[in-house]
Amino acid sequence: MKCEVNDLHFQYEIRGEGMPVLMIHGFGIDRHVMTGCMEPIFESRSGWKRIYFDLPGMGRTPAPHWLNNADQMLEAILAFVSKVVDCDSFLVAGESYGAYLTRAIVKLIPERLKGALLICPVIVADRDRREVPRKQIFVRDESFLAGIEHSECKNLFERVLVVQDQKRWNRFIQDIIPGIRTKDRAFLAQFQKHGYSLSFDVDQLEHSFDRPSLIFSGRQDTSVGYRDSLKLVENFSRGTFAILDRTGHGLEVEQETVFNCLVNEWLNRIDRKSVV
Repeated sequence: MKCEVNDLHFQYEIRGEGMPVLMIHGFGIDRHVMTGCMEPIFESRSGWKRIYFDLPGMGRTPAPHWLNNADQMLEAILAFVSKVVDCDSFLVAGESYGAYLTRAIVKLIPERLKGALLICPVIVADRDRREVPRKQIFVRDESFLAGIEHSECKNLFERVLVVQDQKRWNRFIQDIIPGIRTKDRAFLAQFQKHGYSLSFDVDQLEHSFDRPSLIFSGRQDTSVGYRDSLKLVENFSRGTFAILDRTGHGLEVEQETVFNCLVNEWLNRIDRKSVV
């Protein structure tokens, strides 16, 4: 499906009916990372309308010539929301850089949100200022990995995951590689260099966000770390904070069972009809 916002053509898909859930993927990949981790959860749940879309310059959404920074990216997302979200309230879920943009939405339109989910969130946009742990690997299937040809995708897999086996590689192929293959490299390089950070502090809230929230961090995440996420505790008065051991920047696949359990619990807190 296509949504036109001026000369920006968002590619997106909708699954299910009910309360809208806006899904925002991370930087340099596409919506597959969100469908991969969220759709299995909704197989046994009804009443949720999942909206997956590709950010500009990523997946199948082309980057317009005028889009140079995160403020413009956020403005485009909000325009997309105004066209695609057909009711007053919705949920928002973001992964990595998508969780940074998610917090901007929490700041700007908290009254419209029923809940928020942050997965391995970028807290500090400046990579040099992030507090990250030392590199650790917990599972590495050497014989399996030896059979995979060296590539950008394999290097990324080995860099961000601390559980490196065939099961996680299969998910990596499904969730991550499609976005790597279709991304606009020139656009993303310029965006990351000059426009990655928003012009305002997304975590400077007028009031604490008082809707059910869930914030995941990986204890061994060397991409964004976990300590900085603890600074958000007072911003989410109904937030569950989970720092998962044996987890890098692929938390949703490295600790899939715990991830699914807590996301279901988050949805239960929002859906008051659910039996807890």
